[in-house]
Amino acid sequence: MMRIITGFAGSLSLAVPKSGTRPTSDRVREAIFSALDSRDALHGMRVLDLYAGSGALGLEAASRGARVVTLVENSYGAAAMCRRNAEAVQRSAPKGTDLKIAVSAQAVQSFLAATKEGFDVVFIDPPYDLSEIELGHNLSALAPLLATDALVVLERSSRSPEPKWGPGLALDRRKDYGDTTVWYADSTLQPAP
Repeated sequence: MMRIITGFAGSLSLAVPKSGTRPTSDRVREAIFSALDSRDALHGMRVLDLYAGSGALGLEAASRGARVVTLVENSYGAAAMCRRNAEAVQRSAPKGTDLKIAVSAQAVQSFLAATKEGFDVVFIDPPYDLSEIELGHNLSALAPLLATDALVVLERSSRSPEPKWGPGLALDRRKDYGDTTVWYADSTLQPAP
């Protein structure tokens, strides 16, 4: 069973697909959100959760004060669970909150090619077998969608090489948690006027 860690939806149980996803462990989620809280990187922000699975990362951000959260998941079953989890988080939100949560049931690259939204925080937690080439395409397509001072949090197998960040992103730091490595990258592009 997976739960929201803290915030207005703290302890809320989340439905998790039985197969096809690899949920982020509680230990890694706690570490990620501790790092984000220390930067005050969530309150009022626009958050994108790519390869969302159950939506746990994006929905944790919503519980901690993000204003807009978009969950992108290609699997029909997982996207349905994201919707159910998003509705539960939305119902838990304090009255008068202008929180918006959207679920996009499509491939990450298709979403990135079509959206015109801008994002402040992006979680990327792809299947570990996603190729470095496809990940590079995702990062290249994502960079122009990032707000000034945006942060990208990428979770990969500790056996994976450092991602090819490409133009618009620069490595901030790396943290290892057993078989998992979390990469933090900052946006270096200035948005068009």
